[in-house]
Amino acid sequence: MAASSHRDDTSGRGERDDDAAALRELVRQARSVGALTPADEAGLLERAALGDRASQDRLVAVHLDRVIRLAATRDAQGLSAPDLVQEGSIGLLEAVRTFAYSGESDFGRFADSRIGAQMDAAIEAETVAVREGELLVAAATDYERAELVLKHLLQREPTDAELSEKLEWTLDRTRYVAQVVTDARRRYDEELLALIDPEALDLDDDDERTQLDG
Repeated sequence: MAASSHRDDTSGRGERDDDAAALRELVRQARSVGALTPADEAGLLERAALGDRASQDRLVAVHLDRVIRLAATRDAQGLSAPDLVQEGSIGLLEAVRTFAYSGESDFGRFADSRIGAQMDAAIEAETVAVREGELLVAAATDYERAELVLKHLLQREPTDAELSEKLEWTLDRTRYVAQVVTDARRRYDEELLALIDPEALDLDDDDERTQLDG
């Protein structure tokens, strides 16, 4: 367990380092882009609304620092800063494409609204996905416990209907969780086999080979 915990800590630090490096690169890119005059920005926004990709790309690059700033206020809410920047960039692009026909007069405020909404939606989706994963893990644990109890009581493998009754689930839910458990067990077996080095197994001795075959 200690070794596993150490690996998890090391992996976590590595991911945080990667995120920090990615964010530094995004900040560098944002700072390397020159500012626009109000007249230039207005012209680009008009052309961007007509579908001009070069204008859209230029505006996204110029306002990338806005995305990074908003991402920093939402970091540690389920998504990494680089992921938030990616999501926010989608919102920024939407703002760039639609501002000219929005009836709004302040592009900065309009962009902040679209960027923030995109980030918040992504955070909510991630929260829901994590919660669903936790519920599925709990359901799989309940399934395995019920399976063991019934197997002991019945002295045979329980049917889906018997498990469904024991768990007080619908038959469809029972079968779905059963498939999840089966898939998880197969992946575990495959991962375990992947750790075995065939070269390390001494199968030269006929007696040992016979025992393994038996």
